[in-house]
Amino acid sequence: MNDILPGEVETWQFLEAAARRVFSLHGFSEIRVPVVEKTELFSRSIGETTDIVEKEMYTFQDKGGNSLTLRPEGTASVMRALIEHKLYARDPLNKLFYLGPMFRHERPQKGRYRQFHQIGVEAVGVDHPSIDAQTLAMLSHFADEIGLRDLDLQLNSLGCPVCRPDYREQLLTFLQERLDALCDDCRRRYQTNPLRVLDCKVAGCREATHEAPAMLDHLCKDCDDHFSAVRSYLDGLGTSYSVNKRMVRGLDYYTKTTFELVTGQLGAQNAVAAGGRYDGLVKQLGGPELPGIGFAMGVERLFLLLEGSRCEATKPDVFLAALGEKARREAFNRMHHLQRRGIRAEMEYQTKSLKAQMRRADKLGARFVLILGEDELTRGVAQLRDMADSSQREVELARLEEVFVPSPNPAATDATCA
Repeated sequence: MNDILPGEVETWQFLEAAARRVFSLHGFSEIRVPVVEKTELFSRSIGETTDIVEKEMYTFQDKGGNSLTLRPEGTASVMRALIEHKLYARDPLNKLFYLGPMFRHERPQKGRYRQFHQIGVEAVGVDHPSIDAQTLAMLSHFADEIGLRDLDLQLNSLGCPVCRPDYREQLLTFLQERLDALCDDCRRRYQTNPLRVLDCKVAGCREATHEAPAMLDHLCKDCDDHFSAVRSYLDGLGTSYSVNKRMVRGLDYYTKTTFELVTGQLGAQNAVAAGGRYDGLVKQLGGPELPGIGFAMGVERLFLLLEGSRCEATKPDVFLAALGEKARREAFNRMHHLQRRGIRAEMEYQTKSLKAQMRRADKLGARFVLILGEDELTRGVAQLRDMADSSQREVELARLEEVFVPSPNPAATDATCA
């Protein structure tokens, strides 16, 4: 688990602000769910035999003897909230997004921590291929918005309960003849979740399963038509993608459309975002039979991809430099009133020379410095220094608030990346 420090957090704020902006343009609303849920929620939704449930969840008992778990992913919690609050009764289509920490006890590595953060979206209530295409196009829109390039949006279909069982049997037959060539994890997955064998990153497993049957070649007509329609909508939008027959998901609830946004810049852990359709999940958790689709992005991985960019924190509009105790008290009061008007103002709180205060203003990146001394205070004026060109002029204190334009939204983060 790691800290996010000043100098880094600005990039996080940039990503979060971009997500809120893009997702809201596509009609998605933010939802906030607890970081702790009943363990049963995740074992029912993710699947008892997945690596997450078997090895990675942080699970504990509370004082009442209830088994609780720090959420390892966001979809199950959002579905629980949708069912509990009957959001589907308000609107047949719920388009939601979330931001926050997740927890998995796995081996830490670059871009992956035991407390990690995700930005995710869920669209519940419609099974038409167009909502799949909108979700995928929105993901592409977000990537463009934050300046990511050279990404590959990979698609596959995992079929449905009608066509997947037959495919699973064919895959088991194929894998049975190659068990000796598989790693220990894949031999275990062969018994519990054979599709995950296709997702193994071990070179020997990938070679052994190179000619494995693909789900995409065994779809029923409904799933095949759905996947074809999704691609047709994306083609119409001009959203680029590729088809990856080997791509599977690590969670049991996925059906039909699955996808990953992949980069070549992060090594083996190359997925920036991943998701898919989960038409049976809401019913499985005790709600009505509602289809859904969604994805999640790892913020730590996005941060790594933006490390070469320069995300700057907001800078003061004005730095107030005071000479003398009386002037410092006046500067302190003026700073407060400017801040209340939405103007970013800062000052030196200790007794320092004018030269030291100017250095501080320059370090903070202040656009202007307002110099206030005993003489200026007596005359009701101050000296305004433009830090860009070092020009200086006298301004009246009584009209000071007219000099500065309030920031568009000083309460919100507007850090920029270049």
